Amino acid sequence: MLRRALLGMSRSQGIKNLLTRLPVTSDVVARFVAGETVDQAVAATRQLAGAGLKITIDHLGEDTTSRAQADAVALAYVDLLGRLREAELTGAAEVSVKLSALGQQLPDGEKIALEHAHTICAAAETAGTTVTLDAEDHTTTDSTLSVLRELRRDFPRTGAVLQAYLYRTEGDCRDLAVEGSRVRLCKGAYNEPESVAFTDQHEVDRAYVRCLKILLAGPGYPMLATHDPRLIEIALKLARDNVRPVDSYELQMLYGIRPTEQQRLVNLGHQVRVYLPYGNDWYGYLVRRLAERPANVSFFARSLVSKN
Repeated sequence: MLRRALLGMSRSQGIKNLLTRLPVTSDVVARFVAGETVDQAVAATRQLAGAGLKITIDHLGEDTTSRAQADAVALAYVDLLGRLREAELTGAAEVSVKLSALGQQLPDGEKIALEHAHTICAAAETAGTTVTLDAEDHTTTDSTLSVLRELRRDFPRTGAVLQAYLYRTEGDCRDLAVEGSRVRLCKGAYNEPESVAFTDQHEVDRAYVRCLKILLAGPGYPMLATHDPRLIEIALKLARDNVRPVDSYELQMLYGIRPTEQQRLVNLGHQVRVYLPYGNDWYGYLVRRLAERPANVSFFARSLVSKN
């Protein structure tokens, strides 16, 4: 019930307006978000890379309501990629992109989002790195996969994200578990109806394992996004069972979640990539992170009443 309530909050404009006006301490957002500027994002990337971690960077912004906003997000990514190249960080860092931020919900939005994503992919290729298209709510899945197919004509290393709690995802895993395909598998972070998604956590976990088996048995490059220790151990066992080299897959976790475990896994020789968001549009992202891991609510609540 708490998870459903939080996911509802993530789409509530009224609650967003209230919370973003509260005197929340910087530690609340800083735990989960690298900062508001590209300088802060690059600095956080440098620190993580120095610890042996890989990084995927998300310029926060989902509520794009105009072509000008979509243009600005695309330019922000091009700027970020240029800065990463200058800092010699593209060996460790790539970017994650939400098509909604690139105009997917605008009239003729799929075309607009594709144009912007193509520009970002070209900048990433010039910089020597890659792009992964983030998954959003189920109503965008077909459009996002359509854009992915178009992008892969020119940029075959463009990554996809699949959400295990959707009923359709096992089939999508089979379609995408092919040579050269990069696929991030996560549980899912949107408030989906029972008609399209598993809502029981045990069912979601079982679906995640079924998808793991498909991806790790295939010739693609799985990117396994979970903080669940049990699922991580299952993933590593399946990788061993499929005799996968350690550089043929990776684990992924969110910035600020289980950083000690991230480092432990790196020290054991595993590839671990941190999902690193930055920007001032942090509200929806933060609330979904709380929903994914409700234990974080107590941290957030304490920070609301702490002194600046």
